[in-house]
Amino acid sequence: MPPETSLPGAFYVRPTLDVARDLLGRILCRRLPGGSTLRGRIVEVEAYDGPEDRASHACRGRTARTRPMFERGGIAYVYQIYGVHFCLNVVTGGEGYPAAVLLRATESPRKDGSASGPGRLTRVFGIDRSFDGASFLGDELWIETGEPVADAEVKRTARIGVDYAGEWAERDFRFVITSHPALSGPRSLR
Repeated sequence: MPPETSLPGAFYVRPTLDVARDLLGRILCRRLPGGSTLRGRIVEVEAYDGPEDRASHACRGRTARTRPMFERGGIAYVYQIYGVHFCLNVVTGGEGYPAAVLLRATESPRKDGSASGPGRLTRVFGIDRSFDGASFLGDELWIETGEPVADAEVKRTARIGVDYAGEWAERDFRFVITSHPALSGPRSLR
């Protein structure tokens, strides 16, 4: 069972942009097979909100791959890109409405690996497709309350790498802790 400092299930069953903003400053936790726990403060996220969002995998409808996005908020949606990197998303909202928040960067929980960028984050935390559909209310993967970030320290920008999404690519659905050294992407978006 995760610690009492874990976010409650109700945290995830809210509008996606609210969850995305409120994930900044929270602590991503992963219990490793040996019993130790990795923790990293979340500093960068991107929201993917609903079936009309052309940057979202859900815009193509429910498939075997996107099934977790259509579930009730509070579970993981993990997919692989370029056949190499895994990406960890937090599913949000109510059942049937496909939405999730991509975790793009945390402060690194290890000295030997950066968690800046979604592929590096999952590599450092040891997260792969086996976590697809896993609950964030379990004892292997959870998010702790951490310290909420003041609005003055938050910047919203367009998402990274979704130019194919037309007008949806320009929406300010990326949330970052301003100028944090662990942010990914171009310097102009920090």
